[in-house]
Amino acid sequence: MISQPYQLYVERSDVTKNMARYYAMSIEPNLFGDVSLLRRWGRIGTKGQMRIHHFGREEEAVRLFLNLLLQKRKRGYGPRPSMSM
Repeated sequence: MISQPYQLYVERSDVTKNMARYYAMSIEPNLFGDVSLLRRWGRIGTKGQMRIHHFGREEEAVRLFLNLLLQKRKRGYGPRPSMSM
């Protein structure tokens, strides 16, 4: 069982480069009693790609989750801008 929920959604946009990307991750239990890290990424508004990593222990999944988060933050990904009116 997972001790707490881990979910992330970040975006990176640059109008001058026609760039609009998203990156999403979550840690979830699987049917075999292990833990899976689901990663989804692509251009905003598209289905994108997905990769699933399987782990025997939650700590291993959290370690990869945090490492990937740091990598994405260094590359300019951040929270979705709010839509204020």
